[in-house]
Amino acid sequence: MSRPQIVKSGTISGFPEWLPEVRMVELHWLDIIRACFERYGFASVETPSVEALETLQAKGETSQEVYTLRRLQADPNDASDARLGLHFDLTVPFARYVAAHLNDLVFPFKRYQIQRAWRGERPQEGRFREFTQCDIDVIGVDRVPLHFDAELPRIIIETMTALNLPKWTLYVNNR
Repeated sequence: MSRPQIVKSGTISGFPEWLPEVRMVELHWLDIIRACFERYGFASVETPSVEALETLQAKGETSQEVYTLRRLQADPNDASDARLGLHFDLTVPFARYVAAHLNDLVFPFKRYQIQRAWRGERPQEGRFREFTQCDIDVIGVDRVPLHFDAELPRIIIETMTALNLPKWTLYVNNR
């Protein structure tokens, strides 16, 4: 399998710009992933790309990772205007989503989410500042039935096999 080709001319470091043949492969893979998740009854959710900065930083000091947003008309000398940021993963926005819709969701709630995320870190080989993240979760109010611990690895195996990837290994950890 050859490495994905990224258009380099004029692009900003860490922000991928795929050639059409690579984008077609990405979309095909996303279709396979969605189909696998939905076969097991997972529902797709989408959260805003922008969250309140205080929500994004609730897990700890992440200011180096968060791209903050300010209005174009804001005073350039007033950094306090940046109260919003692009999410750096899908965990924090999903926690806020569940809290906001707690009375509207049926538990255990089986969700998958495939969205762009942004990290303000230095790009390295194979890591980007902007990327597509894929999450799958089962959440409950008090507890999640144990059979989901077996179902999730099965879904991962089925999905990875359907993607026809080279040899891979799934490690399971029990914390």
